[in-house]
Amino acid sequence: MRTAFKCRAYPTHEQAGNLARTFGCVRKVWNETLAWRHARYHSDGLTTNVPEANAHLTAMKRLPQFAYLSEVSSVPLQQVLRIQQKAFVNFFAKRAWYPRFKSRTGRQAAEYTRSAFRWRDGCLYLAKQDGPLDLVWSWPGIDPSTIDPSTVTVSRDPDGRWYVSLAVDVPDPGQAAPTGAVVGVDLGLKDFAVTSGGLHIAHPKTLARRERNLARYQRQMARTRRGSANRAKARAKVARAHRKVRASRADFLHRTSTRLVRDHDVIVVEDLNVKGMVRNHSLAKAISDSGWGTFRQMLAYKTEKVGKRLVVIDRWYPSSKTCSTCGHLLATLSLGTRHWTCPACGTRHNRDDNAAKNILAAGRAAAPRGDACGGDVRHGEQPPCARRGNRNSRP
Repeated sequence: MRTAFKCRAYPTHEQAGNLARTFGCVRKVWNETLAWRHARYHSDGLTTNVPEANAHLTAMKRLPQFAYLSEVSSVPLQQVLRIQQKAFVNFFAKRAWYPRFKSRTGRQAAEYTRSAFRWRDGCLYLAKQDGPLDLVWSWPGIDPSTIDPSTVTVSRDPDGRWYVSLAVDVPDPGQAAPTGAVVGVDLGLKDFAVTSGGLHIAHPKTLARRERNLARYQRQMARTRRGSANRAKARAKVARAHRKVRASRADFLHRTSTRLVRDHDVIVVEDLNVKGMVRNHSLAKAISDSGWGTFRQMLAYKTEKVGKRLVVIDRWYPSSKTCSTCGHLLATLSLGTRHWTCPACGTRHNRDDNAAKNILAAGRAAAPRGDACGGDVRHGEQPPCARRGNRNSRP
């Protein structure tokens, strides 16, 4: 299994200058190659593979205007072409957007393979660098001198922080001890998540808590002149505010997903159409701040890592407006209705608790027998399958 250790880096002034030149060359190769591939496909109808892109890079280096590309290590420039090829593969597989041009104001990164770095006794030596790069190791239980990284990625965030990510092959952790528990999880905006067992996980609202400071920094940046030093300082303040929001959200998602995976053998969630939901301008900011897509990705790789199971049910399943007691399906249920009473059996439902129980029931029906053991929710009859027009768009 491959994992990565990400830690802070503190390059010297000379090392920072060399890395900044490397980032600039990486960005230039990416943009020039992307424009060349785009024009080649639309003018001649030809696709491009990595060897052809490498030949184009070699031809670029021979041109006088690109002579500076030879001043940095060639390995990060070659890795750019492989990364771009993966980006196009993901695009044609409909897993990602079309690759975009890189900006000098965004996150900068360069990837080194074994031929361009040395890892000796926990010290990192990069190609065309004088001396080791100063790192702060953040895993006290792991001796850095015992790992053998296959690739190293050096990055700099827009707020000026430097990071090093070490990709390492480690043994599989093995399957976790079974708990015999299964849970349905309903994601929402009032509460971040509600489980079929009645647990309500409060929404962190990471962006809303820092929105006033972020808005003030953005106003300060808007008053500065483009290209000035004050503009760069104000942009760094905005980037630091965004980093704090991003780090706080990631910490909450990691803690919540780890807790669910540790306590349950099977986790059932809905296949939410987040891309479609954010088109609602009234809820787009709150939905984006929730990080539902990232949360599902964390559940997926964490359950696979320890040998547990994640069940994803159909996004059109009417979990909110189906009675979890008798299976009665309401015709409509507005977003503002938080409680409702079943007209068939008279059961009083909390909207989110009822949805979580229905998600668990649907996961039990979808999972192979024995995978969803321990569930305590069964309808008198299976709720009818919902057509696309009957599904209420529930946040």
